Amino acid sequence: MGKLEFLTITDMLQTSFRDFAENQSLVFVGEDNRTYAQLEIEVKKAALQLQHLGIKKGDRVAILSLNMPQWAIAFFASLVKGIVVVPILPDFSPNEIKNILTHAEVTVVYVSEALRAKLDPEAGYTIIQIETFHVVSPTPLARFEEMDANEYVYEKIDEQDLATIIYTSGTTGKSKGVMLSNKNIVWTAQQSWFIQNIVPSDRFLSVLPLSHTFENTLVLILPLMFGASVHYLQKPPVASVLLAAFKQVRPTIMLIVPLIIEKIYKNKVLPEINGKFITRTLYKIAPFRKLLNKVAGKKLYDTFGGQLKFFGIGGAKLDDNVERFLMEGGFPLAIGYGMTESSPLLAGAGVGKTKFLSTGPPMPGVELRIGNKNEKTGLGEIQAKGENIMLGYYKEPQITKDTFSEDGWLKTGDLGYFDKQGNLYIKGRIKNMILGASGENIYPEEIESVINRMEYVLESLVIEQKGRLVALVHLNMEELEKKYQNMKTETVSFVNEGTEEILQDIQNKVNEELNKFSKIQRTVLQRDPFEKTPTQKIKRFLYYA
Repeated sequence: MGKLEFLTITDMLQTSFRDFAENQSLVFVGEDNRTYAQLEIEVKKAALQLQHLGIKKGDRVAILSLNMPQWAIAFFASLVKGIVVVPILPDFSPNEIKNILTHAEVTVVYVSEALRAKLDPEAGYTIIQIETFHVVSPTPLARFEEMDANEYVYEKIDEQDLATIIYTSGTTGKSKGVMLSNKNIVWTAQQSWFIQNIVPSDRFLSVLPLSHTFENTLVLILPLMFGASVHYLQKPPVASVLLAAFKQVRPTIMLIVPLIIEKIYKNKVLPEINGKFITRTLYKIAPFRKLLNKVAGKKLYDTFGGQLKFFGIGGAKLDDNVERFLMEGGFPLAIGYGMTESSPLLAGAGVGKTKFLSTGPPMPGVELRIGNKNEKTGLGEIQAKGENIMLGYYKEPQITKDTFSEDGWLKTGDLGYFDKQGNLYIKGRIKNMILGASGENIYPEEIESVINRMEYVLESLVIEQKGRLVALVHLNMEELEKKYQNMKTETVSFVNEGTEEILQDIQNKVNEELNKFSKIQRTVLQRDPFEKTPTQKIKRFLYYA
């Protein structure tokens, strides 16, 4: 596969509908009721429904829904008509949703029943219940079941036609509408094939929101491009639901964010290692650690269904210890780096090519460079160029201009450097960097990585308060309960009384591993989990004093 075979999503769909007609396409876990041929019929019927409602090319249609096959049907039905899709994250508040719908000038909203209460019924747009494609507002017109798929004729779509406006939920607050073209999306999906070949027998398990470009491009467009199947959960991805899904689907491909596997590591793997003195002691010695990781990794691999050939992680930095465990444990690990503005992939290493702590080389066809580089350290802002780079921010010409260099490179806002082999390493966000008292650059993400390795710590956030480095730490109550073998109420009482001692011990151990200007000067208990973005990055702006 040398050249770009598809320039639009419509081109891709028509080819896949023809070539993989009898293959399983998009289904709920445990079901096998939708072939590519059946998917095409549903897409055509939904497209005709939009046509009957008077929705035309260039209009905006929003999708506010939990993951399900119907999400993709609504998505594709809009795109084949040249309608711009505005995917909305299910976690957005009613006010955020209202602002997005107004800003994007949306005329139709597909909504799942569980999220319908978040919509303003008096807002004036047409509401379609996505599970049934029933038009519920303003009047029940254009019945989906009455549409004849044979009447639909595919329309001509240009590669540069706007496909989606994705409103990011970033770590810095204000959402911006990222405009991605048809070519941005299909180009990224096809180039991803060079990192991991996809074949029709592959089974993807979807666990992240389809409204996020990470999931949308790599766990919807990519598998359909090559005739694979995608399996959706019918319940939130808690441990019991995931375990059942692993057993039923036996996925060959999974893409997740770090927090999911980090929780599994801390809750399932570490307790087994730390539960006995001998294993806890041996784990500190590299050769024995590798052996223990290999045994634990095989057990965890089998839990995932025993068929994984690609386990991709992206969206945030993976904990160092977890990455080491996955590599030594024999997991088919792949690390990627990107952002919504790049549709989303910029760099990635395939299975067996991952280098510890690196996100790998630039994706084929993408150019990366380090801007404003420090000649001593090689560190600077990661900048990107390629066919996957966004058209710009919707209705934000000045912000768009500021996001690109004078010679047209996307400024990612991330600090990084390359090694001699061309592998990229991420240091942190430029906006998060703290300037020390003597002018030193302090990277809070690196300090947090050390804190998160400490016993009892689930997650942390390092901020600056009045010139001092302060760590907000969220503790694992279940670990404390097991440690002290008390009832939960007694554990809570103990933690309340002994918080200062626990936090001080964590601070002392962390500071032993840090250089003098990165040492924590105060550690504070964060009682509730931090609020996060869909890719599970902490919304840092909420915690700045």
